[in-house]
Amino acid sequence: MHVNEAVNDMRSELESALTAARTLPAEELPGLIGALEEIKATALVRLTAPVIQPQPDSLLSIDEAVSTLGMSKSYLYRNADKFSFVRREGRALRFSARGVQEYLSGRRRR
Repeated sequence: MHVNEAVNDMRSELESALTAARTLPAEELPGLIGALEEIKATALVRLTAPVIQPQPDSLLSIDEAVSTLGMSKSYLYRNADKFSFVRREGRALRFSARGVQEYLSGRRRR
């Protein structure tokens, strides 16, 4: 959807709120203002929140995984199916760097 179309759609959706602001009895206006403030606050939070770009994942070799995990090659080959961060490329194993870090973080919390 084009930006101008989105703005026009939003304006048409807000038309009922504008009508309510013009026609509601005065004692009901605080509720309307509260609802509008909630919308405004939500939009402001989204505008000011940092955008976190996920870091690209890389694949580690068996030697890199041995060094990072502190496990032997033979252990990693025997237990590769138990780790969600292992990928097989033929007979070789590759390890998701992000997955290894998440695994290590989980072990440290225990």
